[in-house]
Amino acid sequence: MSFWKIAWRNMQQRALASSLTGLSMALGVALMILVIVIHEVTVEQFESDAQGYHLIVGGSKGGDLQLVMTTVFHLGKPMYPIPYSYYQKFTEGEFAQYTEAAIPYCLGDSYHQGGYQFRVVATSPDLFEKISYGVDEEGNDRRYEFRLGRNFESNHFFEAVVGSVVAKKTGLKVGDSFQPTHGMSSRGDKHVGFEVVGILAPTGTSNDRAMFINLEGFYLLENHALLPEENIENETTHVDHEDIDPNDPNRGHLPLPEAQREVTSILVLCKQEYGTEAMVLDNAINKGKDRTAQAVAPAAVVGRLLDGIIGPVRLVLLVLTILIVVVAGISILVSIYNSMSERSQDIAVMRALGASRSAVMGIILVESILLSLLGGIAGVLLGHAVLGLASPYVEAQAGITLRFWQFNWQEMLLIPGLVGFASLVGFLPALTAYRTDVGRTLGGGR
Repeated sequence: MSFWKIAWRNMQQRALASSLTGLSMALGVALMILVIVIHEVTVEQFESDAQGYHLIVGGSKGGDLQLVMTTVFHLGKPMYPIPYSYYQKFTEGEFAQYTEAAIPYCLGDSYHQGGYQFRVVATSPDLFEKISYGVDEEGNDRRYEFRLGRNFESNHFFEAVVGSVVAKKTGLKVGDSFQPTHGMSSRGDKHVGFEVVGILAPTGTSNDRAMFINLEGFYLLENHALLPEENIENETTHVDHEDIDPNDPNRGHLPLPEAQREVTSILVLCKQEYGTEAMVLDNAINKGKDRTAQAVAPAAVVGRLLDGIIGPVRLVLLVLTILIVVVAGISILVSIYNSMSERSQDIAVMRALGASRSAVMGIILVESILLSLLGGIAGVLLGHAVLGLASPYVEAQAGITLRFWQFNWQEMLLIPGLVGFASLVGFLPALTAYRTDVGRTLGGGR
C-alpha cells in the first residue's frame, strides 16, 4: 500500500479532526486569495482612473492629492475654482500649442436617491469624444461607449449622461430627468432638471459612479454664475422653475457670458509631437509668474497614494493572513502529534512487519502534506467563490468588477509554499514516529 493511501486512511479514521484542521487551512488560504486579488483589482482601478490624459489643472489653494481625489475619483470637497480665462489658455491662448484636448470640469452639485449620493460633474461633450479612459491589454486606447442613447450636445444646455452604476442604482433611463442638488448635502436646494440622453457602458472607473451634465446648463443654474462687474444680478444667469417652455431645449436662455464663468479643474491631454509637452506645461503652470493654478500629473499622485497607503495596508493584511495560515499549520502539527500516542501501536506493528523507519516517517509527512494540500485547494476555490458571489454587490457599489476566474500569478506560489510548510510542520510528529521503539511499544512498556 502506498504512502498516500495509508495517509488517506489515517485521515479518514480521524475524520472530524482532519476536517476541522483542513477547514482552518482553507479559511487562511481563502483570505490570502481575497487580499491578493482585491489588491490587484484595486490597484488596477486606481491606475486606470488616472489614465487618458496627462495633467489635471486646478486651483492653487489645495494639495495635489485633493485635486486628484475630487477630479478623478469624485471624492472629497472640491477645490476653489479658477477663472474661465485660464481655461481658455489651453484652447486658444499660450498653452494651446502644447494641448491636444482640454476638458473643463465644474464641481459642487450632487444627486441623492434611495440613500445613495452621486457626484454631478459639469463638463463638455469632448470628455467622451477626445480622451480615453485607459488602455487595454494590447495597449490600445479604451474609448467611451454608450450602452444606451448618445452623448449630450454642447448646444443643448440641459442634457446629461450618467454612468453605468448610477443608472443601475437609480433606475434612470434615457428620456428621464433628474434634479441636481446644490452642494454635497441632500438638504441643499434642488436645481431644475436635466434630461438623460445617454447611459455609459461600464468602464471600471470612478466615472461609472458619476453624472455628467452640460457645462452650459450648469452655468445657468442658480448660484453658479459670478456676478457681473456692475454687481447687478443678470436675470439670464440662472433658471427659474416657472415659465419654462418645454419645447425649447435651452429654455429660452443664451450661454452665460465668459466673464461670469469659472471652472473647478481641467483635464489636459498634451500633444505628443516632441514628447516633452507635458513637462513644458507643468513647468509653465507650476513655476511661472502666474500662480493662479497648479498642474498635477495624476498618475504620479496615484502612484504615491498606492505606495504610501494601499501598499502598507495590503502588507498588513497579508501578514495577518499568513499568521492565520501559520496557526492552521500549527493545528495540523498538534492534531497529528496528539494522535501519535493512539497510533504508536499501529506504527510498531508496521515496523514489526518490515516497514522501515523512513517509510513510517514518510507516511506522517505525507499525511501533513495531504491535509495542507486539500485545505489549500479548498481555500483557493472558496476564495474565488467569494469573489464571484461578491462581484454584483461590489460592482454596484463601487464600479469595480470582480470575477470568479480572476487569478493572480502570486496564487501559483501558494501550493508549492503549502507543501514546503506542511513538510516543516509535519517533521516533529514524523520524527516521533521515526523514533518509535518497536519492542517497548509491543512489549507493553517493559
